[in-house]
Amino acid sequence: MKRTGLIAAGFLLAGCAGTGNSPLDNQPGTRFNSAGASGGTATSTQELKPAAATDPVAHDADDPAIWVNRLNPTQSLILGTDKVESVGALYAFNLEGKTVQKIEGLDRPNNVDVGYDLSLGAKTVDFAILTERKAGKLRIYSIDNETGKLEDISGNTSILGEETGSAKEPMGIAVYRREDGAQFAIVAPKTGGKTNYLAQYRLVPNNGKIDLKLVRRFGAFSGVDKDGNGEIEAICVDQKAGVVYYSDELAGIRKYWADPERPGADKELATFGTEGYKADREGLALYETSPQDGFLLSVDQVEKKSRVFVYTRGGANESDQRNTLVAAFETPADTTDGMEATSRDLGVRYPQGILVMMDSGNKRFLIFDWRDIAPRLMKRQTSGAANR
Repeated sequence: MKRTGLIAAGFLLAGCAGTGNSPLDNQPGTRFNSAGASGGTATSTQELKPAAATDPVAHDADDPAIWVNRLNPTQSLILGTDKVESVGALYAFNLEGKTVQKIEGLDRPNNVDVGYDLSLGAKTVDFAILTERKAGKLRIYSIDNETGKLEDISGNTSILGEETGSAKEPMGIAVYRREDGAQFAIVAPKTGGKTNYLAQYRLVPNNGKIDLKLVRRFGAFSGVDKDGNGEIEAICVDQKAGVVYYSDELAGIRKYWADPERPGADKELATFGTEGYKADREGLALYETSPQDGFLLSVDQVEKKSRVFVYTRGGANESDQRNTLVAAFETPADTTDGMEATSRDLGVRYPQGILVMMDSGNKRFLIFDWRDIAPRLMKRQTSGAANR
């Protein structure tokens, strides 16, 4: 939640739908990559430098997502929202950061995520889904596998209608795809109570469009501080592990089962990331090094120098589901709300994938080559980072 004049701010991530056992697995050109491979020259004591930056958006950049083109990974897209009322937009950028499509006329789009192989009648489609906050609904767009063009397939997608005020305004979003193919959107509103903060909706095909069906409310919230600060916006799903993470901005990162029908789905698995942050806990992203291993990334929303905290992908063991801190590094990204990562091979330019971060003051998104991040993680893991 960006607060003018303050270092702290707030987001979702939107994004971070980990690919785990998703349709991306075992696809040509989209293999997992080792986080420890050689590449960039950055060290753990230096600020991480971006490899590229996107074109600026018109008003207020907020949240990115990454669509991997399975036919040609070099033609993958970075999606990003321009968060403003009435004339907001969803941008699609190529891997050089150039705008290739702009969908305008959105009423304060906050966060965006990407999913794969959504059933749409007789066919399946990849898709982008975003929260349109002031309209009180989600927008769903199919993504053409050959051209990358986005087309609106939203049906009845109004949500949170039982709420009032800002509690009916959706902000954060993440996609969860269950092993049986069922697809869900997990949504965080602008405000909520200390229980059942999040809403989970099933995506239901209906005559070429997608409707939504509420399946549960869940999720604890620490509450706001004495000045009214604090919210939940960043959400990230690890598909393979079947868990959802979200940032309780002032308190920590919370972890639940993503499947609404799993026994114990309403019980919190863990809270971690409770210490060491200078500002709000914001965007979350997953970087996979195998179907089971990898890293969970969390943004510390510092003005002009947002930091990234890197945790193990899983908990210490079945009885301790807290993810362990292994590294942290500083970036030039300003007051970052949203973040996304992929470990997929995107071609010669980014063979180990990328990390994308919102850069608020410059109204854009920064693109980092994972080869510049990997040496920092290996060095910290070798020396042993403190568990927070």
